[in-house]
Amino acid sequence: MKIGHLRFKVRDVERAIVFYTGHLQMTLTERVGDDYAFLSCSDAHHEIALMKVKGTGPSPSPESEGFEHLAFELPDKRAFAEAFVGLSKSGVNVKPIDNGISWAMYFADPDGNRIELFCDNRAVPGGRLMWGGISDDLNVEVIQAARKA
Repeated sequence: MKIGHLRFKVRDVERAIVFYTGHLQMTLTERVGDDYAFLSCSDAHHEIALMKVKGTGPSPSPESEGFEHLAFELPDKRAFAEAFVGLSKSGVNVKPIDNGISWAMYFADPDGNRIELFCDNRAVPGGRLMWGGISDDLNVEVIQAARKA
């Protein structure tokens, strides 16, 4: 068994497409009118499905139960740094964290769904094999240095 896809409820499908194709370099694989869109970052038909909702309820809250975030793995620290810089320059509010086993950054899509981009650091010098519940802020200067490495 493997995870097939996630379907997000969004208020504006076009706005969500722009976010996922622009910031995460996903490919739009299919569009069904104004109500559905399918996006992929592989050879699959889709990993993310977008479904338009007409409701006016609140966006997901970090304090509520349910889905917490969707994570995408990046190949290395340089790719992490490039993504961080790109998102930051685009005005996306990004929170970088050093989890020891990984560098991670968290941000929300336009509908409040939390996204994580991470690179696995278990095999790099200074990386830990287990998370152990320890997370520290990741300094922007450290990220910038990885971009130049």
